[in-house]
Amino acid sequence: MIYSMTGYAVASADSPRGALALELRSVNSRYLDIQFRVAEEMRAAEPMLRELITGRIARGKVDCRLNCGNPALQPQQTLNLQAIQQLRSLAASAAGAFPEAAPLRVSDVLRWPGVLAEPAADEDRTRAALEVLCRRALEELCAARGREGAKLAAIVLGRVAEMRKRLTEVAPLVPEAVAAYRARLSERLREVLEAGGEERIRAEIALFAAKSDVDEELTRLAAHLDEVERVLAKGGAAGPKGDPVGKRLDFLAQELHREANTLAAKAAGLKISDCALELKLLIEQIREQVQNIE
Repeated sequence: MIYSMTGYAVASADSPRGALALELRSVNSRYLDIQFRVAEEMRAAEPMLRELITGRIARGKVDCRLNCGNPALQPQQTLNLQAIQQLRSLAASAAGAFPEAAPLRVSDVLRWPGVLAEPAADEDRTRAALEVLCRRALEELCAARGREGAKLAAIVLGRVAEMRKRLTEVAPLVPEAVAAYRARLSERLREVLEAGGEERIRAEIALFAAKSDVDEELTRLAAHLDEVERVLAKGGAAGPKGDPVGKRLDFLAQELHREANTLAAKAAGLKISDCALELKLLIEQIREQVQNIE
């Protein structure tokens, strides 16, 4: 199956810490790039989220957002008596050094780190709920990427079919174009012979040899198209163990463009030149699509 690097998924579930909401967004990228925006109270879960995401996605820029809301389900906070005692000791020492300083207010004490403590939540249950939530979101994300990938593959195959049609049209034109070019060359050679220019003759013969042989380019173009179809049929990616077909297709698009450029440069006739330009346009459209394939 072919997967796009573009997708979106969102999932929510309850946990001992409250309602969890996980949002995954992905766009195209050369490599796998994961960005996290995780609620502070759930920061410890980030390594697990990264492991789950890298287990399902091979390429793309992934934005992972995790929120823990619904204050009604949050545990009640209590005073940490040990932290208050330490703060009192520090305040006494500070008052000895700065006798004119104002004493601590209740609001100052409550804002001091560690003074307000939450009862221990069921970390195992919270982690298990988050793991199930992340797996569900990843399933939805991969499904969305798969649907988009199928559309991209269909577009690429359509362009490949059009390119094959152009190659079928250009093959019969080569002998006719070469014959016309040979006739023009013969006329120029007669003129050169009358003028006695041997160097010009050698140059014209070399140019004719270069212009007349495009069979190699046509053969390579057909072979590259065969490989594009094979790669699309095989599929891959959707996880680090999958074959990253996007990179392979991008390489093939570059090779197709190189052969089309050579065909355009060696075209012995206007029709062949026009066909080469159409091939380059179709190849560029393929390159635009494969940039989004994982």
